[in-house]
Amino acid sequence: MPHLTSTRAGTSSTGVRTGLGVPGCAHPLLAPAEWDALARTGPPLHWVVLDVAGGPGVQPDPHCLDAAGRLRNAGVRVLGHLDTAYGTRPFAELIAEAHRYLEWYQADGFLLEHCPADRAALPEVRRTVGTLRALRDDAHIVLGHGTHPHPGYAENADQLVTFRGPWSDYRWSQVAEWTADHPPERFCHFVHGVPGGHLDEALRIARWQGAATIWFTDRGGGVDPWEDLPGYWDEIVSRIGTGVSE
Repeated sequence: MPHLTSTRAGTSSTGVRTGLGVPGCAHPLLAPAEWDALARTGPPLHWVVLDVAGGPGVQPDPHCLDAAGRLRNAGVRVLGHLDTAYGTRPFAELIAEAHRYLEWYQADGFLLEHCPADRAALPEVRRTVGTLRALRDDAHIVLGHGTHPHPGYAENADQLVTFRGPWSDYRWSQVAEWTADHPPERFCHFVHGVPGGHLDEALRIARWQGAATIWFTDRGGGVDPWEDLPGYWDEIVSRIGTGVSE
């Protein structure tokens, strides 16, 4: 069984609604049906990451402009994809990419993918996030650690991705005790390889561990398991759109 805490065990009765955070489908030219489905989904989506070409690209992409516009018209946040390469990307490069996302796609915020999780990198991440908020003061910032980071990171972002990996690890995962000091809306879980028959179990784990934004897919752990919608897309949207039963 996943590790539970007394605080998290009660989240199912708090009224917190689970929603979907989309780490980034394939380019809209390659996956038009997927982006059409996202634009029709509406409220169950907390946000969708737009990754044009490992970032914003070198010029505005008309297909991405259209996809971002349709999502925004549906009331869904569009986040720009900034790869921090675990803290090795130069600060100036990240901010230049953020500028392009804001100028070309009117991004509502950013996912800082491959974000470092250790205490030593915290000042530089804080600097980056502070600059992003200066560019857009209402930017929604998600730090894509993929694991539980030093708790100080929670002070610098709207959400933290505290799990990213396969179902085989997720079903036995443990939640860091310090997360109980924050509401579920602050945490995201991305899990691939979730069989359809275990979808209910995966949703319960997310709620027990206090993560209100999730992305579960039955796709395998290949080069990019997130580029397609899960095979049970309609089912998971229906479940989340009407609330997750316990």
